[in-house]
Amino acid sequence: MTVTSDLAPRRLRDIFGTFASGLTVITGSTADGPAGFTCQSFASLSLEPALVTFSPARTSTTWPVLRKAGSFTVNILPAEHQHLAGQFARSGADKFAGVSHAASPLGNPVLEDALAWIDCELHAEYDGGDHTIVVAAVRHLSARQDGEPLLFFKGRYGGITPAERLLEAAG
Repeated sequence: MTVTSDLAPRRLRDIFGTFASGLTVITGSTADGPAGFTCQSFASLSLEPALVTFSPARTSTTWPVLRKAGSFTVNILPAEHQHLAGQFARSGADKFAGVSHAASPLGNPVLEDALAWIDCELHAEYDGGDHTIVVAAVRHLSARQDGEPLLFFKGRYGGITPAERLLEAAG
């Protein structure tokens, strides 16, 4: 392993990309209709009180709209929703075109077949360099009992292989 002090953005992206993360789509209802964006920097933060955190890029044009709405839903994507991760990552398009969704208790879009969803209200924001660190208070949530997560690793989408299948393949 080569040690480096190279902190160039490309090098950081390559190294940080070795940490596999799940993918979410943060959605909300706005005066102009539903809005949302793909976000991989999501994590649970606290159980008491129930808080989550995510970090949209400062260049995001969607986050300011959702911030103004005050509430939003974190949709955790299942493996079969790779296409939605790409669709909600694009700028300037109708991100909800062809996307089935229902209203959460707070009135935000819950994507059909999401692995789980978490309905939130904005709790706090902090400076995070080229990102904003958002802390959100959890108000409602639900999860499917089946399904596998969509993962992002080294710039590619992937999934997990259950241990049982690995053992079967090994033989």
